[in-house]
Amino acid sequence: MRNATQPPPPSRQTEATFGEIDKSARRTDVALPGEAGPDFHGIAHSNEFRELRGKLRRFTFPMTLVFLLWYVGYVVLAAYFPDFMGIRLFGAVNIGLVLGVGQFASTLLITALYLRYAANEIDPRAAELYRNVTGEERP
Repeated sequence: MRNATQPPPPSRQTEATFGEIDKSARRTDVALPGEAGPDFHGIAHSNEFRELRGKLRRFTFPMTLVFLLWYVGYVVLAAYFPDFMGIRLFGAVNIGLVLGVGQFASTLLITALYLRYAANEIDPRAAELYRNVTGEERP
């Protein structure tokens, strides 16, 4: 006997969906096991791919180091030199506030620089590598 507060059992089993998504996320252009596909090991060891990774690293590592030093410098100044950070520049604006806003500004600047670098240096080489491997344009 069913309790009146319990909902009725579902009449049929349905597939779970999320937000009306009912398609598979599986890419159709990826080879299944046993099918021929790109030689990923060969690509990873090719000179073109190594050059592409090197170009990316030549930007990301130095920029990451600069930003981390800038961030740690800000934290050290705030923790050990509060009198310096409290020096008023004008009105209620002090050095700490200017450097804090500078953290956000430098993040936006680094992002813009990376986007420009990737568009000019990384993306064209990645597209060329893709063309060489598949023989077609990138989607």
